[in-house]
Amino acid sequence: MRFKSLFAVIGALLLATYVASPAYAEDAKPAQGDAKSAQGATPICATCHEQPHNSTLFTAHGAKNDANGSMCQACHGDASEHLKDPVAHKPVNRIKYGTPQEKSAICLNCHQTNRHLAFWESGRHATNDVTCANCHSIHGRNKNPTIAPFQTTFRENESDMCGTCHKAIKAATLKPSHHPIVEGKVKCSDCHNPHGAIAPAMLRNPSINEQCTSCHADKRGPYVFEHPPVEENCASCHNPHGSSHYKLLNEHTPNLCQECHEGSRHPGTIYGSLGGWTDPVTGGPNAPANISTRLIARACLNCHAQVHGSNAPGSKGKFFLR
Repeated sequence: MRFKSLFAVIGALLLATYVASPAYAEDAKPAQGDAKSAQGATPICATCHEQPHNSTLFTAHGAKNDANGSMCQACHGDASEHLKDPVAHKPVNRIKYGTPQEKSAICLNCHQTNRHLAFWESGRHATNDVTCANCHSIHGRNKNPTIAPFQTTFRENESDMCGTCHKAIKAATLKPSHHPIVEGKVKCSDCHNPHGAIAPAMLRNPSINEQCTSCHADKRGPYVFEHPPVEENCASCHNPHGSSHYKLLNEHTPNLCQECHEGSRHPGTIYGSLGGWTDPVTGGPNAPANISTRLIARACLNCHAQVHGSNAPGSKGKFFLR
């Protein structure tokens, strides 16, 4: 009983403090024209548009709103005539009915100083009439997180949003060998800047190789003996979004290696069925001891393990051997 009485007294004191606070007192509302003192007050727009107001209440947009609804009008247009006669005069809602350029321009009025938007105009999204509202929802639709299989985060995966347009890329991320994108450990924006970039595919780094080595630093080099395709482009051998072959390879070895090395040192015919599983002379089954190891396990990488480059001296380094 003593504890109940104590809690009742504490509750009464807190309630009295809350009610008496000027921030919540009805008679302490700021003047209509004083935007600075009005900041944080309930905007007049909330009188009719309560749900949109509540959706931004705890966001950066809602925090900067005021009694005049200046943040509402910044996106939805001047509402001075609308307040006089809500039915006859509706704001010019360019965020909803404008052209793609007009829609994005509204957001850029405030966000243009963001360094991530420096190349928005030259980015592929802007040039293809993708607007900010295609990806972002100011009023927070579908805020509940989706708990997908194998997902390790409670936040909605970016790939779900990007995959609504980039369906082929989304399908690749679901292949057996993939970066942990669906698991939520890697995001699309870790490699790409969706707000625009001058690099190919809107990468965050100037080239594909620099983007890959920003995580895979052990493949950066420099090496005494470098593999020319690796120097040129990691995507020559790997598909960064996903593959049916291990290590995100575009094709399984030795087929991948034969695209360049078919006629050098190890003749291309040795990778055929005759050289691997049958006797090339008799055509009969090959003895187990004579089966070519170039068709099993890691194929060419059984021997040429340092395929990205090597610092070993002599022929071991030159031919990327162990």
